[in-house]
Amino acid sequence: MANSILIIGESGAGKTTSIRTLDPKTTFIIDCDRKGLSFRGWKKMYNTANKNYIATSNLETIWGYLKRISYQDMTHIKTVIIDTLNGIMVDDEFRRMHEKSFDKWQDLAASVYGLVTDIHELRDDLTIVCTAHAQTDRDDNGYMFTHMKTSGRKLDKIVVESKFTTVLLAKADNGKYVFETHANHSTAKSPMDCFAESEIPNDLKYVIETLDKYENE
Repeated sequence: MANSILIIGESGAGKTTSIRTLDPKTTFIIDCDRKGLSFRGWKKMYNTANKNYIATSNLETIWGYLKRISYQDMTHIKTVIIDTLNGIMVDDEFRRMHEKSFDKWQDLAASVYGLVTDIHELRDDLTIVCTAHAQTDRDDNGYMFTHMKTSGRKLDKIVVESKFTTVLLAKADNGKYVFETHANHSTAKSPMDCFAESEIPNDLKYVIETLDKYENE
């Protein structure tokens, strides 16, 4: 069973930047937003020539690469980044914008549900990191709660975060970038006693190494 991590956060909160500490030789990036990465020198580290980067939001293509990485000719890859789930959802929605049928919303929910559910079935030593935009809701009493932003009520009912044991909330405050590891008016969560602190460095290498150590102790 592959390890899976979900990172949510507002635009500019450091979701993509956290990739900077990973080893490009064993990391593959699926850029679903097709906007490139957000740290200096990324184009030299991740590109098609290095066979560790592709820009696509097409689920069939994404699954093709995931299967190659897990079972076929790319088993040297240890970490896959899917950045972002929203890019998949929004692009699919706009591709089908002229469809009036309610079925398209069911199909959209099913495709994303299938992705976040089935990535767990990939090989054991693989870590899949999905990123997504966050949404903060406020009720009439002023209570605020942050969760993953989705397209349509079907996905809200599914609760995408429930498919991950680790959900980190990326936060930026006065130039300081961190991950929130435990629920604080949000869907952030992590395995019991894995992270001692409620906020940790914005560093995916540290996150993955800490989770691996926790699982293997």
